[in-house]
Amino acid sequence: MVMRSEKLTETQLKLALRIARSYYLDKVSQTDIAKNLEISRPTVSRYLQYAVDTGMVDIRIQDPFENVGSLEQDLRTKYGLKRAIVVDQVGESYPQILEQLGQATANYLQEIVQDGDTIGLSWGRTMAAVADYLQPSNKKDVQTVYLKGTVANSSRNNYASYIAEKFNQAFSTQTLILPVPVIFDNQETRDAVLRDRFIHQIMETAATAEIALFTVGTTRDDAMLFQLGYLTAEQIAYLKQHAVGDAISQFIDRKGQVADPQLSKQTMALPIEQLKLKRHSILVAGGSTKLAALHAALVGGYASELITDLEDAKQLIEM
Repeated sequence: MVMRSEKLTETQLKLALRIARSYYLDKVSQTDIAKNLEISRPTVSRYLQYAVDTGMVDIRIQDPFENVGSLEQDLRTKYGLKRAIVVDQVGESYPQILEQLGQATANYLQEIVQDGDTIGLSWGRTMAAVADYLQPSNKKDVQTVYLKGTVANSSRNNYASYIAEKFNQAFSTQTLILPVPVIFDNQETRDAVLRDRFIHQIMETAATAEIALFTVGTTRDDAMLFQLGYLTAEQIAYLKQHAVGDAISQFIDRKGQVADPQLSKQTMALPIEQLKLKRHSILVAGGSTKLAALHAALVGGYASELITDLEDAKQLIEM
């Protein structure tokens, strides 16, 4: 019988190594190893146990989820968050990440929404993923409102109608949609539209919403705000140089500060600073392309809660 405390001969050590290689590296069954070496199966098992006990074989399981709790705590500490949720990332493609973020956020909303709450919404693919996973809620008198204009000067889908429909179904409500562009050509036009009684009431509802649900955009060529027809080529070039992304359609720099104050004055959206006043200001974003904007929004203090993916969480801790 082979025991850990037993001193093996050189021949026995070589046999133990041979058995371990066959079993762990070549995936040969213990029964077949026994037949090939003309020894009993229990003997094979004892040699394998000896190999593990003495460190000849080092078995390690790399669990990608084992540090999720620690990551969430680190994120809360680093960015002053009341809650951080790191999704159990399965798959690395952006659509897969969006699905997981959407499901986690929809579940979190079910946890925090109270009777009579107003939920402020933004649009885009990430928010559409959240809408995909909404379930009917038993909360009463919940209202939903867009935090920014929803009309695009482009054929590209911003998912605003789809998101509103899904929230309407889940919370038995009628979303207040801002039927205007999110970015105007000039501040004067924006201010004139804002004085309209109907538009002003919607913006007041957005301002008093208890919950804000938002994501961040990028300043890459394929950024949604760059594709929706709001901005000139000159504005886009400036933003690529001075901003890392946007939160509720207001562009921010690496430090989380507004990168183009004048453009923000042309924007029909809840002022970004007001995100800090919400009972819940929930930032949902994932994927490597969102990392810089995600970090900037967190540094800026615009989120009280974060829902992100495992890889972004790790990178955020290192930034």
